[in-house]
Amino acid sequence: MSDIDEDDRHLFRETVGNVKRLSHDRREHTPPQRPALPRQREMETREVMLSLKHDPQAHTDEQPGDPVFYARSFLPRSVGRRLRRGHYRIDAELDLHGMNIGEARRSLLQFIHEARQHGAGCVRIIHGKGWRSGNAGPVLKPNVNYWLRQIDEILAFSSATPADGGTGAVYVLLKAF
Repeated sequence: MSDIDEDDRHLFRETVGNVKRLSHDRREHTPPQRPALPRQREMETREVMLSLKHDPQAHTDEQPGDPVFYARSFLPRSVGRRLRRGHYRIDAELDLHGMNIGEARRSLLQFIHEARQHGAGCVRIIHGKGWRSGNAGPVLKPNVNYWLRQIDEILAFSSATPADGGTGAVYVLLKAF
């Protein structure tokens, strides 16, 4: 027989409760859940959203054909040079054509967040050249330029090469997640 004393057996049954015998020994597979953002990261994302939500529209002298470039001060020049030449593999792309300012801002922030979660290193954002904006000049281009500079996860960005959209798109280098 067993060496388990009757009091221990009773205590075990009381603790475990009613059990149901399985008819098979196979495990049910559920798709893995995306890891939740750490609380700090969530708060930073909210702060960025709020700061970009109330930003003044970027009214600059930017013209449709003007190239844009930005790099954090700690990056080596060679990284910026490689980015401007389009030497990084594009891991994801976002097209903002036809969106208004609010939609574009939300899409951009969500895209950057998801791209980082999926391990993207370099992405392309197509904002268009603003040829149809008339005398007011481009609308999305200066705003994308402004927004990207505000996001800490952005290391650098540059106008794309002509083959990838020229001054109507930017390559964006992201921090590793």
